[in-house]
Amino acid sequence: MTRFADIPDLVLGPLAGRPEADWYRAPPGKWTPAQIVHHLAISIDGSGRVFEERSAKPPMRRRPRTLRQRLGHLLYLDIGWIPSGRPAPAATEPAERPDAGAVEQQLRDGVARFLGLTHELLPARRDDLFVKHPAFGDLTLPEWLRFHVRHCAHHAKQIRARLAS
Repeated sequence: MTRFADIPDLVLGPLAGRPEADWYRAPPGKWTPAQIVHHLAISIDGSGRVFEERSAKPPMRRRPRTLRQRLGHLLYLDIGWIPSGRPAPAATEPAERPDAGAVEQQLRDGVARFLGLTHELLPARRDDLFVKHPAFGDLTLPEWLRFHVRHCAHHAKQIRARLAS
């Protein structure tokens, strides 16, 4: 499995050295590679910022999960099965034509923020600091790291497919 620190290479590697036009190619109705990178950058950056905001708070307890959240956690985070076609949460929808350089930097900054948080918060806050995921409920920092690795691997396949066509 990809390590969290390898996300920039996984996601941006296929775009390295490509003409800017390749960042904006996609079949009708599908996201462009620039939009995919923007979506990932928003997700990583946003969840990292919430962890930063909560890091000084006292220990938390995970809220009870619904059956659907527990099933999603099992399938997505534990097994690694990612269904396609699920709409992105509104907060992570990409811009219509995001600036390639800006979203690349946002992704790199978000990954750096998370790596800093792992050094600052783990192992001490491994089990008592949570940020809510829209589909899986409250997740710990290690669970968010695992989510982002799987999520980025899923979308990196889409980027490679866009570039191959």
